[in-house]
Amino acid sequence: MNIFSIIFTACFKRTLLAIALLIAPLANAQEVVVLSGFDEITSWMKSENWWGEEKRSEQLQVPRILIAGISPRWKGESSKLVVAEKKELFYRFILPLVMHANEIVLDRRKRMRDISFALESGKSMTDEELVSMRDVAQLLRITDEERAASLDAADPAWLGIIDTALYRLDVIPAGLVLGQAAYESGYGTSRFASQGNALFGQWTYGGKGLVPEQQRKDLGDHRIAAYDWPFDSVRAYFLNLSSHPAYEDFRRLRAEQRDTGKPLNSMILADGLIAYSERGQEYVDTLKGIMRVNNLTIADEAIFRDEPLRFFLGAESPEKAVELKAEIERMRASGELADVIARMRLE
Repeated sequence: MNIFSIIFTACFKRTLLAIALLIAPLANAQEVVVLSGFDEITSWMKSENWWGEEKRSEQLQVPRILIAGISPRWKGESSKLVVAEKKELFYRFILPLVMHANEIVLDRRKRMRDISFALESGKSMTDEELVSMRDVAQLLRITDEERAASLDAADPAWLGIIDTALYRLDVIPAGLVLGQAAYESGYGTSRFASQGNALFGQWTYGGKGLVPEQQRKDLGDHRIAAYDWPFDSVRAYFLNLSSHPAYEDFRRLRAEQRDTGKPLNSMILADGLIAYSERGQEYVDTLKGIMRVNNLTIADEAIFRDEPLRFFLGAESPEKAVELKAEIERMRASGELADVIARMRLE
């Protein structure tokens, strides 16, 4: 049994779609690493210096590579691995997704600060900036659509909205995200992870998503949100912690840490997630235990290596790997990749 495809591909077609979504945005960084076996994975990871114990005295440097999906077979096959190997695979392939999300957050914060400075200088937003800020105001639950639409590009009310947006939208330390992803998805083995790339157990309503086996009628038709690929789940988690009223304590703790000028700390911020689960403080204590036992805080200050973004997927066999590479090149040449990426938000 090929463990690489077990981990990262639910099926051949879904993998192709996921890679199609990933490749196009960076013209100079379109390398796709295709592997077809556990031995090949570990050999490649060792060659990338991305396997084995990290030196806690050194800053963690992470390869800039993103995965495509989680296979339903990972649950069964991961049970055959040594627990330490199972955890290491999970953490090392989820961390770049988290760091990519934090890079997007930092980019958005810079843009908002630039807009704020321009407004304070008496300038107006561009049409593109106005559309962007109206979206931000709604996504972060700062104002509703009608109110956002009523504000023109030079309205001074945007200064207050931007201040609130900068408070709500900020980096989430990677150690905390990894801890919650492991906790909520059982290291990628939950039904929600394997069927819907759902890493954080986030609820959704309106008839979409995956139905829990023991759905509580008193909570309505709540489901677990499903995603096309793992990064969608990470992005939704970031938005949830940035906007939902239940996580105001988390945002307050983060802002207080920011004010001290010290790096954000996963252990401290975990105290702001009591509302994440009905288990309350017990949930937070367990989460902290996961972070502590697995030394996840080393990821809080991790940095990407200075290298192009690459993409990573598995094939069921060496023969399938050859087919997959050929299909990727066909889609690249036909322009299908660019068409699909237009519907994806990776930047």
